[in-house]
Amino acid sequence: MTDVHPAWLPDAAFAPLAARRVRVVGEGLLAGTVRGEVTRAGARLVTGDADVVLEQREGDGPEAYEIARRDGVTTVVAGGGPGLLYGLFHLVRLGEEAFAGDRAPERHAPAHALRMLDHWDNVDVHPVMGQVERGYAGGSIFYADGRVREDLSRVAAYARLLAAIGINRVAVNNVNVHRREARLLTDDLPDVARIADVLRPWGIRLHLSVSFASPVLLGGHTSADPLDPDVQAWWAAATERVHAAIPDFGGYVVKADSEGQPGPFAYGRDHADGANLLARALAPHGGVVHWRAFVYDHRQDWRDRTTDRARAAYDHFAPLDGRFADNVVVQVKHGPMDFQVREPVSPVLAAMPRTRLAVELQVTQEYTGQQRHVCYLAPAWREALGFRPWGEDGATVSETLRGGVAAVSNVGDDPFWTGHPLAQANLYAYGRLAWDPDADPLDEWVSLTFPGAAPAARALLHDTLDRSRRTYEDYTAPLGVGWMVRPGHHYGPDVDGYEYTPWGTYHFADRDGIGVDRTVATGTGYAGQYPRPWSDVYESRDTCPDELLLFFHHVPYSHVLASGSTVIQHVYDTHFAGVAEVERIVAAWDRADGLLPADVVARVRGRLVEQLRSAREWRDQVNTYFLRKSGVPDARRRTIH
Repeated sequence: MTDVHPAWLPDAAFAPLAARRVRVVGEGLLAGTVRGEVTRAGARLVTGDADVVLEQREGDGPEAYEIARRDGVTTVVAGGGPGLLYGLFHLVRLGEEAFAGDRAPERHAPAHALRMLDHWDNVDVHPVMGQVERGYAGGSIFYADGRVREDLSRVAAYARLLAAIGINRVAVNNVNVHRREARLLTDDLPDVARIADVLRPWGIRLHLSVSFASPVLLGGHTSADPLDPDVQAWWAAATERVHAAIPDFGGYVVKADSEGQPGPFAYGRDHADGANLLARALAPHGGVVHWRAFVYDHRQDWRDRTTDRARAAYDHFAPLDGRFADNVVVQVKHGPMDFQVREPVSPVLAAMPRTRLAVELQVTQEYTGQQRHVCYLAPAWREALGFRPWGEDGATVSETLRGGVAAVSNVGDDPFWTGHPLAQANLYAYGRLAWDPDADPLDEWVSLTFPGAAPAARALLHDTLDRSRRTYEDYTAPLGVGWMVRPGHHYGPDVDGYEYTPWGTYHFADRDGIGVDRTVATGTGYAGQYPRPWSDVYESRDTCPDELLLFFHHVPYSHVLASGSTVIQHVYDTHFAGVAEVERIVAAWDRADGLLPADVVARVRGRLVEQLRSAREWRDQVNTYFLRKSGVPDARRRTIH
């Protein structure tokens, strides 16, 4: 595809740089990329006097940069090529402000050295998962017709977008590694190297998801035992071949012993044994293993109230703290379940101080409307990254992470990249928060995507996005209960869809109350996985935050929340309020003609029609279910079926 919406870097965003004289001082691949961006912006490359100087010199890291302005000259000084590129994009974000008055030197450096996106793309179109598992923006930008695409120009455009927000790692295939995708490690390596060649000029290193059973699937071995010398030799040789083809190869991403994926458990080994096998193979080349902590029993007996999926990651991984090699990154979902609209922060993130941990987020909206609904996720991510597991005087999650951040990508070959144009804001916000967890990226995204937009257009975008996550939560998941979705595709309401299944995702609603008892005193003990003060906060109904009450406690419908409302009335009120808010946003976009590009307005309106239909369905199914279950009528006497 060539006629692609330019996302947050349309040419107009470079207008303040255009016609200025720019001198680039530096050599190498990324310096060339910077010169190309300067030329594309319409600025003039010069070797003498300049309005802007971009200089690569010895510094305190290849990605850090310093911006200053004095005597009419704006300067960016960076310790390496990536920093030079990031500094240039910083000037674009500043706009005219970068060229006005004097500016004292400002140093900028990423909070996390590893800032990765995981693509769940399949080479073949999988009969169940499609081409992009949990993808809501069309097909893969990497693969078509059962192989790596011949034309990778879309990947180059994507790499430019990612460099503009500071992403430096991309895993290009599904963590559920099917038989065809396993061959990316061997037969398809020359084509994978072509993708790496396209990413490299933008400071992005390529990673591969690999099957733990690769020695069996690809090497003809009868075992993948991590302690078997022949298996170790196979991985060493395979990794040597990868690095010969891709010298800056980033490493492997592994989903093992999870949801049917093979792993070390088959051989009586643990996750440290499995991860360290690959770490040894990668160590001579500077690569890392991202070993996912998403491990739980997906065949549990729903009758067993003592088994708790929320406990699983901690139970599996916390006892292994200190046993992982230095180049292993244990990748932990930000919550203990699976990217619900409201979850507590995973206790694993506070339980493994001797292990490099990365937090995993989900940019693609699997459980938050699948890019058919507006749901701006940055507020949730900021809460997770800013959470202080040891209390107000302790460090934040972001401050303790030594393995960086990772997220599941949401792009595809859709002309708008993300299907819903406003879902671009999530991808942009992820990159900016990975660089700076204190950033507030929404206004930046609006300014860069729609430069010169009138105040009314900016107000419309903010009005639509600012509260959208709370709105989605209102009409779907009350008080942290979650999971009331259609099994399989996970779109739309089905209150009991997962209630009597082996997946461990229950709400335990009965005639007397709702919620999961995860206390130490009477429940599964999950609350005790947190350090104090949070273990005490979550243990008590009186101190547990309302928005997580049903995650930690089974309570009567008559339980009174801090707001003064009962649980059942809160369910009714929020579901009606959520739909009313969507109706208000739909009406606002009905008046949007002329405020934003016509194709954007048309696509957003189309998605809002579906969001409103779905929100009403959520409201009616959830409210009706709990009216019938509790027998308690709505105090406001609204229609419940």
